Amino acid sequence: MTSISVRNVSYRYEDGTLAVDRLSFEVAKGERVAVLGPNGAGKSTLFELLMGLRFPQQGSIHIMGEDLHGGSASRLRRHMGLVFQDPDDQIFMPRVWDDIAFGPINMGLPEDVVRANVHRTLESTGLAGFDGRAPHNLSRGEKKRVAIAGVLAMEPDIMFLDEPTAELDCQGRRDLIGVLNDLHTTMLVATHEVQTALEITDRAVVIDHSKLGEGTYPELLSNKDLLDRASLDAPSITRLFELLEKDGISLGRPTSVEQAAEILRKALLSRS
Repeated sequence: MTSISVRNVSYRYEDGTLAVDRLSFEVAKGERVAVLGPNGAGKSTLFELLMGLRFPQQGSIHIMGEDLHGGSASRLRRHMGLVFQDPDDQIFMPRVWDDIAFGPINMGLPEDVVRANVHRTLESTGLAGFDGRAPHNLSRGEKKRVAIAGVLAMEPDIMFLDEPTAELDCQGRRDLIGVLNDLHTTMLVATHEVQTALEITDRAVVIDHSKLGEGTYPELLSNKDLLDRASLDAPSITRLFELLEKDGISLGRPTSVEQAAEILRKALLSRS
């Protein structure tokens, strides 16, 4: 089943600035896909279009098989959740519990379901014991997890995450990626960080207003012209093996330290 279908979508801002240009791609149910591109490429605007906060001036968007338009947006939005790049734009209640419960309460869910959802998402996002704390006293990474918990408490079928690891320290980044990798829902992640995309998603759509490419990471990372056009950097470990390849040492192009270690282990054992 297709969860998201974007067909030839274009959108310009009121001042005429082009944000999204004839963009098309699909995301299957349960799939985790990155939207990769530089800052200003139209990623955030795309997410606003997918959430029905804006509407295409050309083309169409289908969510879970249904056309997204002014008449259907409110209903379809109940199946979707958007996590903003800046958690301070999303968190506003005096306690963590209240913030996570805000969405389910406004959806009209029964009190016992709200309590169960809040408890479950506090546990799943590593925030057990945070329910009485003030969000403005939390770290950046903890705030991001509160924002994600608030979306998860509404039980969305589709999650959109805008630059989820931006401005996080190493520990906050590791914690957040761990949370995201434990989720079992259709997920679209907007980021300019290839390494982040690799750690969270299975494939990517590369955009700079229009679509530049689409595929698995081995396919995309072997296309240097595509990466250059999108102002994207391959992970350091991949670049290291590319340099070895230029010197005649062809061992493949790993995308993680773990893959690189396995390649080197096999190469060294074969020589010994």
